[in-house]
Order: sequence, then structure tokens, then C-alpha cells
Amino acid sequence: MLTKFGEVSTKLFEKYMPNAFVFAMLLTIFTGFIAFIWLDASPMEIIKGWYDGFYSLLEFGMQIVLIIITGFAIALSPFINKGIDKLTIRLKTPRQVYLMVVLVGTLLSLISFGWIVITCVLARELAIRVKGVNYPFLVACVYFSGGSWVTGLSSSIPLLLGTENNYLIEAGILTDIIPTTFTLGSALNFAMMALYVIFAPLMIILLIPKTKNIKQLEDMLEDKTAQKELSIKDEAIGLNLSYKSVSDKLNNGVLLLSCIVLMGLSYIIYHFYTNGFQLNFNIMIFIFLMIGLALHKTPMRYVIAMKRSSSNVSGILYQYPFYAGIMGIMLYTGLGEKLAEILASVATIDTYPFFAYLTGGVINFAIPSAGGEFAVVGPSIIEAVKVIGEGLPTNEVTAMVSRASLSIAYGESLSNVLQPFYLLLVFPIMGKGIKIQARDVMGYLVLPFIVFFIIQSILVIWMPL
Repeated sequence: MLTKFGEVSTKLFEKYMPNAFVFAMLLTIFTGFIAFIWLDASPMEIIKGWYDGFYSLLEFGMQIVLIIITGFAIALSPFINKGIDKLTIRLKTPRQVYLMVVLVGTLLSLISFGWIVITCVLARELAIRVKGVNYPFLVACVYFSGGSWVTGLSSSIPLLLGTENNYLIEAGILTDIIPTTFTLGSALNFAMMALYVIFAPLMIILLIPKTKNIKQLEDMLEDKTAQKELSIKDEAIGLNLSYKSVSDKLNNGVLLLSCIVLMGLSYIIYHFYTNGFQLNFNIMIFIFLMIGLALHKTPMRYVIAMKRSSSNVSGILYQYPFYAGIMGIMLYTGLGEKLAEILASVATIDTYPFFAYLTGGVINFAIPSAGGEFAVVGPSIIEAVKVIGEGLPTNEVTAMVSRASLSIAYGESLSNVLQPFYLLLVFPIMGKGIKIQARDVMGYLVLPFIVFFIIQSILVIWMPL
């Protein structure tokens, strides 16, 4: 029955799910229409909000691009390829591939959601080397495994709450920071973490499609020679002049690169020494950059690796501004705040976590950025929780705010499963050289979404913090 449900879902998405860019345009029109009908916002007010938001995610978009290409460059290194080779020896069946990819993906994403790019490379290489792997389903496995980031070290909402003088404190919504012991270190968060790391791989095994007409990667490749690409080392050697030159010595030397890596390593140590184990996009990109340089050993090899890594990131470059525009409509017309106020107004001391969870999931379709979404709906939810908890000890109110904030984060992360936005992180690697769209993948994610929605709803309401 589960397999049949998965097949039906896949067919429906194939039939009705448009291209991810078309989805973004439809969502733009829909959001503007809701603001026009419900809030009486004028067309020009909506368009102005759309434009004002259009460029607000440029920095974020560039960070995502750099996370992808620097992470991909690491994965192209000989060290990682040797590791994949050793892993492949032990994996003989598609079932083992699916299980390993989800397990590794959830563990890597606990460190940073940007590390999903490493999972992508692992999955693609395994799909080439192990026969019988259903490639669209494998892409779905990779995408779903990335959801564990919300319980890990790069979870943006808990990190924001723990940041000194954050905008919630400056606005008087909070009086002090909320330590990560209330959020990432809570029993609720550890339960969510276990749900991804332990339960998700086992669930995926039960959902493997039984259809015989599977799409293997080698069948989908438009250029059958794409998987026999010249090695980075050989390409670098091929660029040398026919005679000895200073330029070739610099291009292929170790000394210059070693100095840069040593400088980078010094700063990384300094960062963690002065800030504790605090991760953000910028330090993650810097770490990826230094690791990639060290693993490729020479400047020219790294240049070639980066060129290969950046060959398929156009989707991010032109789609991120459109989602930023949708966020602008939500923010500048007051639509996001209005939705949060309505959901918060019907919440009680027993149900507020579920409504916060639901808010996070619903608003994410229009604002697929945890930090951006929380900036829009977080203040209204927190104020509502403070009213609900009025008269309780400060520590209990802090715990309630923490639970509500985590609930928003979990809802936001899970609804990404039905939102093709973050497939933009996956397709530049897993979609290279093949014809694949969001509609080919999303149908496999409907049942995992339903299962996790039920379990997470129970946890956010009843799991002790």
C-alpha cells in the first residue's frame, strides 16, 4: 500500500508540478493576490514591496553558491574519491545505497546544511558504481536527509536567539538571550535529532519504490562520456607549457598554496578560540575553501575543481531574487505578521507549540529561509506566547518561547520537503548532465512528509523541553 501511495504521488507531481522557477512565479502572483484581497493592499504597494525585497537575499544567495562550489570542490578531491571507492566496495545493492546516503546525509547536515553538497557527490558516485539505483528516488533521499540541519549546529533560529543584542532584544520583544541549553541542547531537540538520524534511514528503506521501470543515472545521462571525465591532476598537467617556466612552477607549486592554507588555518583556530564553537555561513565557506585548497595540493588543480563545481549553479542565481521578492510582499504589506497573529490568537497554553509549528510550515512556502521567516512571524508568535504564559515564572516563559521558536524551525524545515526551493542546492551536482526537474523527485517525498508531520506534531506538543 505504501509503495502504491508513493507511485500515485509521483505521478501527480509529474503531471501538475511545474518547473521550480515557474513555481516561484506562481507563488509570487498568489502571495500578491492574497495581500490585495485580504489586506486591501494596492497593486503598487504590492509591487513596491516585491521590488524592495527582490535584492534582500543577494548576500544569502551568494553564500549558498559558495557553499555549493567550495563543498563540491572538496568532494572532487582525490582523498574523497578514495573514500567513496572504499565505501563502494562494501555497498552492493540499491537498498544499501539508499540507507547509507540518508544516514550519512543526516549526520553531515547536523554540522551544516551546506554539507548536503558532500552527500550529493557521494550519492551520485554510488549511483554510477552500483547497478539498479532508482536515481530520482536517490535524489529524494538526499534532499530529505538535509532536513536534519534544523537540529544541528547551523540551525539559524536557535543561533539567533543565543546571539547578543539580536533584533528581538533591540526591539524589546526579549529581554535577554536564550541560551542553547533551552534550544539545541534540549530533550526535544535531541528527540528530533534521533528522528532524523535513526528513524529516517529505516523509514526510507520501507518506502523504496517497487517499480521495475526505474531510471538509472547512466540511462539519464545525455552525454554517456560525462562520467569518464579527465582527472583534475591530468587536466592540470595538460595545461603546462612544453618547456619549463616560472608560471607553471607557481601554478603547480605547493609552497604558495601551503602559505595561504596556513594563514587560513590560523584564522579558523582564532575564530573558534574567541567565539566558541559558533558556525555561520561565512566561516563555513572559509573552512570549505581552506580544506579544498589543502586537498587539491596545487593552485591549478583547485582552479580546475572550482570551475567544474560552478558549472551548474544558474538556478540559484536567478531564482533567489524571486523568493526574496515574495518575502518582500509578505513583509512590507504586513501579510506575514497578519497570518502569524491569527494563528497565535487561537493558541492556548496546550496548543501554542502546534500552531507555531504549523505557522513555520505554511509561511515557509512563501519565505523559504528560516532566518527570513522568523524575522516576519517570530515577533508575533513570541508576543502571543508571553501573553499565554503571563504570571508564570520567568524560566517557564523562557522555556515556552524556546519551544515555540523551535516549533517554527521544525515546521519550516519539514515543509521544505514539499517546497522545491532548496533542491537548488542538490540539482547543480546531482542533476549535472541529465534532464531532471523537481516534479521527478517531489512525489517520493509526500509520504515521508506525512509521517514526519505526525511524529513532529506530537513531539513539539508533549516532549519535555
